[in-house]
Amino acid sequence: MENKKNPSKDLTKWRGTLTNLGLMLSIGLVLVAFEWKAYEEKPLLSITDSNSKWEEEFVPPITIASPPPPPITPPQIQVLDDEIEIDETDFPPIDIDFPEGEPIEEVSLAGPPVIDDAPEIVDFTEGQASFKGGIEAWYAYLKENLTYPKQEQRMGMEGTVIVRFVINIDGSIQDVEVVRSASPGLDLAAKKVIENSPNWNPGKNGGRPVRSRMTIPIKFKLQ
Repeated sequence: MENKKNPSKDLTKWRGTLTNLGLMLSIGLVLVAFEWKAYEEKPLLSITDSNSKWEEEFVPPITIASPPPPPITPPQIQVLDDEIEIDETDFPPIDIDFPEGEPIEEVSLAGPPVIDDAPEIVDFTEGQASFKGGIEAWYAYLKENLTYPKQEQRMGMEGTVIVRFVINIDGSIQDVEVVRSASPGLDLAAKKVIENSPNWNPGKNGGRPVRSRMTIPIKFKLQ
């Protein structure tokens, strides 16, 4: 004879539902445990207490008030009288004593004024003008008298200044000008050393000294 189970007495039919329900409750309790926040109990801060930390934490900013600037006084314009009386005693008269009865000689010019034209400046000469003593003396003069400007030294500026000037018949220097500039300070130093140069040997045409124009470069280089 076969034994038959009563469906109402079968305890295994709710096993899946109960298992799922228990799993859901376990997961819910874990999530609640992680999200639970604990707050430390502290006494309430009394605002009415004069010695409370509330006043210490919120300190009003310190404002430094500067005194107002003094009022600007407009300039006062004083009108002076144009009618000024000059005391003649302050300026004694100048007495030029000419002998009476003696005629004054008449000044006469012998001829029209003579206009002395400067000799023509020659750009190309048969004998070129040169520094007295030669090129070695010229380099020695530059080494002793040419000064490197302090501003250009601090800025590390270098360059070559080309200077043009006129050498007169007597060897003197005039009309110094900068043809190519390197910087204002270097240009001024180059012009100054040319203007203070001693007399040169003038250029010559046909064996006679002439005014000639010379162009030379002056190089500035930091060591």
